[in-house]
Amino acid sequence: MDEGDVGIDIVEELRGRARTPMNVLRIIWYEFSGGVGPWGALRPLIAIGLALVPFLFLGQHFNRQHAKARDWTLLQIPLLLSILLWPLLYLYSIIDAWWLANERVAEAIKTTTV
Repeated sequence: MDEGDVGIDIVEELRGRARTPMNVLRIIWYEFSGGVGPWGALRPLIAIGLALVPFLFLGQHFNRQHAKARDWTLLQIPLLLSILLWPLLYLYSIIDAWWLANERVAEAIKTTTV
């Protein structure tokens, strides 16, 4: 049997199953869902939708990977702190540099006038 015969056998099998419009719709749904049914077809989309919620890792919880979600939550805490604290540290460094420069100027003026 060559490859062409296999294709014809599948077509004949589908023609045999698609006798009524309901069976045609059933075959289309089976092919659309990959044979895993409506829940199996929608499960990846739901996981993506939940994973789009930032910082909570709901997609991992949905897939019952609670340890991974917990680890990623703990990992994001120092990253979040560094992102939030960096602008404050940057502003503090500017103010501190200005403050110390003013102190040195004031000390220099004091020593030259005394």
